[in-house]
Amino acid sequence: MKNTYLDLIQQTFYFPQDGFEVKNNYLYFHGIPLKQLIEEYETPMRITYLPKISENIQRAKKYFNDAIRKLNYPGNYNYCYCTKSSHFAHVLVEALKNDIYLETSSAFDIDIIERLYLNKMLNKDTLIVCNGFKTKIYTQRISKLANLDFNIMPVLDNMEELEAYENTIIYDCDLGIRIASEEQPEFQLYTSRLGIRYKEIKDFYLNKIKPNPKFKLKMLHFFINSGIKDNIYYWNELSKLLKVYVELKRVCPELDSLNIGGGWPFRSSLGFEYDYAYMAEEILNKIKQTCEEENVSCPNIFTEFGSFTVAESGAFIFSVLAEKHQNDSERWYMIDNSLMTTMPDSWGINSKFILLPINKWGNEVQRINIGGLTCDQMDYYNSEAHTNELYLPLINGGEPLYIGFFHTGAYQESISGYGGTKHCLIPSPKHILIQKDESGNLSYEVFADEQRVDSMLTVLGYDKLDED
Repeated sequence: MKNTYLDLIQQTFYFPQDGFEVKNNYLYFHGIPLKQLIEEYETPMRITYLPKISENIQRAKKYFNDAIRKLNYPGNYNYCYCTKSSHFAHVLVEALKNDIYLETSSAFDIDIIERLYLNKMLNKDTLIVCNGFKTKIYTQRISKLANLDFNIMPVLDNMEELEAYENTIIYDCDLGIRIASEEQPEFQLYTSRLGIRYKEIKDFYLNKIKPNPKFKLKMLHFFINSGIKDNIYYWNELSKLLKVYVELKRVCPELDSLNIGGGWPFRSSLGFEYDYAYMAEEILNKIKQTCEEENVSCPNIFTEFGSFTVAESGAFIFSVLAEKHQNDSERWYMIDNSLMTTMPDSWGINSKFILLPINKWGNEVQRINIGGLTCDQMDYYNSEAHTNELYLPLINGGEPLYIGFFHTGAYQESISGYGGTKHCLIPSPKHILIQKDESGNLSYEVFADEQRVDSMLTVLGYDKLDED
């Protein structure tokens, strides 16, 4: 059996595969020559490959629209981007190239909508679906956009939320209702803290929404935290949603949309398998069969994909600074940044990402742990989904070993706090945006340099000491 890293990967997975290939023992990501990128910008580095965002949006649209045609489904499909997955302007601008809607989750999301409108990145006809538990400032901002004639749809998380719009929204306004779904069986709580209970929705509509001519109930929404999976739990929750839809549709003819929350998964391993086309078809088929059996019209379908939209566009690139042998069995590669601060999901919720070396693919391999620079014992990455063990090439002198964590484009900067102060004051790495023109030529833009000490001292209040 051969022992090079390339041999290991090819013996374990189908490789090369979409987005990853090796040329002359160097890794290319979406055709990007990562070694050249490192030579120009150095590590640590965060990269965002913007075309992947549009590619995944178009993939999802194709899967659902193909299923609509195959099943002769009478409704239409609508793609919403969940802004909380990544709030960056370059992400929103890229996503909006694809004729999509947006889904918000907090007050300041509305300010982003306004800024995009002022810059002509969207118009007032672009549907804005407003989810989440609403604070006073959030409902105020929603009402402001509604009164400015934006196409905005608040999704009610609780029955009291309606009162905020009754007093502040002037014009007619479409509404949605979020259903409180049951949590997964292994979760410590039974029902989601978000949404309105199944049994209360019909009476709430009849007693509060229907009598008010200002409002129309147009959408039912449910969210499954585990995402859309082909398992009993997901299909059971979808069936409950459909039961509520059928019951409401008979008394609320204007109800015409289902928002099937809980996103599609992204590739977190080279061994990832998920039949997107099958799931799109099965979801639509389930909805169509139920509606035909109950003699109600089929709803339009909304999804609010976040991670699926942006995750596969991102990567973090690090240098291995040193190898440490702490005992007979534990070996460490120490990197030039922190895993806790750059990829908090890797330790906070044990998320796995695709980890690959950038160079030295012809070297022999060893079992290794990856250690970050903070003093916290949890600042490490030590497993891969396929083996529960991590293997990387031997360093063997010469140029440093460079490694990349791939498909990290969703949530990491939101959770870690982009540009703020982090554990042990480890700076945020530089951030490179990558675009590709119609001829296939790549272009690079430094979105942000590596975080500097003066910015962190300002956040921590040391500038005020200087003033004193």
